[in-house]
This record gives sequence, C-alpha cells and structure tokens, in this order.
Amino acid sequence: MGARGSVATTAITGLLALRAGLVRPVGCVTERLDMDHTVLPTWDEIIVGGHDIVSIPLDKRAEQLAESGLIPHSVFTAVADGLRAVDTELRSGYHPVSHTGSQAEAAARLVADIADFRARHSLDRVVVVNVTSTEPPVPALPEHDDLDLLVQALNDPQRTVLPPSSLGAYAALTSSSPYVDFTPSPGIKMPALVELARRQGLPYAGADGKTGETLLRTVLAPMFVARALDVRSWAGTNLLGGGDGANLADPEQARGKLESKARGLARLIGDVTAPLHIDNVPDLAERKIAWDYVSFEGFLGAKMSLQFTWDGYDSALAAPLVLDLARLVAAAHADGQSGALAALAFFFKDPLGTDEHRFAEQTRMLNEWAADL
Repeated sequence: MGARGSVATTAITGLLALRAGLVRPVGCVTERLDMDHTVLPTWDEIIVGGHDIVSIPLDKRAEQLAESGLIPHSVFTAVADGLRAVDTELRSGYHPVSHTGSQAEAAARLVADIADFRARHSLDRVVVVNVTSTEPPVPALPEHDDLDLLVQALNDPQRTVLPPSSLGAYAALTSSSPYVDFTPSPGIKMPALVELARRQGLPYAGADGKTGETLLRTVLAPMFVARALDVRSWAGTNLLGGGDGANLADPEQARGKLESKARGLARLIGDVTAPLHIDNVPDLAERKIAWDYVSFEGFLGAKMSLQFTWDGYDSALAAPLVLDLARLVAAAHADGQSGALAALAFFFKDPLGTDEHRFAEQTRMLNEWAADL
C-alpha cells in the first residue's frame, strides 16, 4: 500500500539491486540475525505488487529519487527495466473521494487484486505492507469495536466507516494476507480488525517504522533511567521535505505521528515536558533532520544537557526495514504464528503487542524470537 511512494520505491529499487548483486544489504537486519536463514524468503523469491492512488510510473518516481540524491544514478540505470516490470503489477488504490459505492465494494476490489496477484505468480503467501502517507487519527465509532457491526456498515453506500489505511488492513486480512503497518495511521489498531486477524489466524506487525530520531531516543532514554539521572525536559524538532514533509505540514495529518513519537518517550522516562513539532522544508527534498535537546539534572541538582542532530535520508533508512519485515512476517506466517508479533517491536515507534520500548530489550526479543523460527 503506497507502492509508488518514496519508501516503497526505494525498497523496490533496493530489492532489484540486491538481486543483481549491485549493492550490499546495508541496513537489512535479517542478514545479521543469528537464525536459520532458510526459513526466510530469499531476495529472488520476493515478488512485488501493490496499490497506490497516484499514477506516476515507478521508474519515473525512482528517477526523481535519484535526482534528489537518495538513489545512486548507476543503480537506477541498472534496475530501470525491472522497475518498469514491477509497475505492471501495481493497481489503483482506494481513494475515498473518487470511490463510488460502498466501502465493501472497494475492499472487494482490493481483495480481488491480491488474489489475482497471488494466483498469477503461484505465491505461497502475500504480505501486505502499509507505507502510505500518514493519516490523522479518526473519531471512534461503535463499528470499530465490533467486527459484525463493521461488516454491516461497510455495505452501506452512504457511510465511510473506515479510513483508507484501515480499509487496506481489512482487505489484506480478508484476503488471508498477513499485514504490516509501517505508518502511525489507524490501520489495524481497531479492535474489530484485531478480531478479524484472530478469526483468520493471521500474524500482523506495527506500528510506525522507527528509523531516526525515535531510534536514538529508545537507545538514549534508558541510559538516563539506568544512571538515575533526572530528565527534566526533552524537546524535538523535525525538518523534512518531499511528500512526507508536505503531508505532515497539515497539523491534523501530523497529529498521529506526533502522538506515536510522544507515547514511546513517555513510556521510557515518564511524564516530562516533551514538546515536539514537525516543519516542512521543501528544499530538503528527501532528507530529514531531527534536532533534540535534553535537559537533565544530576547529583546535587547540577543542571546539564544533551543535544543531538540526526541528518539522513529517511526512505533509505526505512526501505531495508520494509524488506526485513516482509521476510520476517512471511516466516512467521509459514510457522503458523498469529496475532500481534510483539517480538518485532524492534522496528517500530509504537509497537503492537507489547509496551517494551527499550531498544536493547527489543533487540533481545527479536533475536530470541528469530532463533526459534
């Protein structure tokens, strides 16, 4: 979901480059795990399809990313034919504005696309990964808590009961496909969709991929706690451009992202002053810069501070994790696992199935789980 966005395009380009031996699997955690690697799909065994509401050809999107400095031109040139081949597997996504009819009909079309993709390629399984633009939180409805009520409401052409991310999750689960939410959008978090996953016996993972500033927070915050240093405030500023920056320039769109970031920090160090905001800087294009200022107190009330700046290409950090999650969730599905995959908290800002946010503990959980696959 979001197959022509920056993250998906980077992941697809990287997958094709890995297959061709053009790049090393830098950032791919699955390559470093101490586990039985035969349970993971190889790079050659992963076939890509997807949905998106934009129609720009995938190779043109990758060319834009190459112009921004994210994808090396030599890599883009080498895999351009492969990108055009993948583009033939992409279908129109669900758009609530342009769609006519009930949401049940929209979901049925997405399910049919997934089923056709699975059949044409004789696939063992399909893993649906949501990398669409961040959606705002939605008002709670009774149908979000009850699967039977939800199904009834979806058949009413006068109602829009699910946001696009949750309709995509509903379609994925209905098609018997495991689901990964790499965004902070509502997605699969609704109790009715959790119940659908349970009925279908499917694993799922999420939410909101952890790639930069929050990754550092989950490493550094436990240090302050372990050393009994009193954090007084933790302020953060995010500067980003590209489509993500434009989307998150809307305060309502950004609200879900900010809440996801704040929840993790609060669980790590408790209730402290932690202002956080996001600014759209179009000139940065695909780059993302995060600056954090941590005020803390030591022995005898000594006032001290820590500052850090993270400057990177967020899609380059996210893309290998998307590939990792597709492999790991596929392996979990093959292993007969179902429900929230808490051991994959390592990858997320707002992990489903666990309240563990300490990076070292998340790493331990992932390693132990992977070793048992």
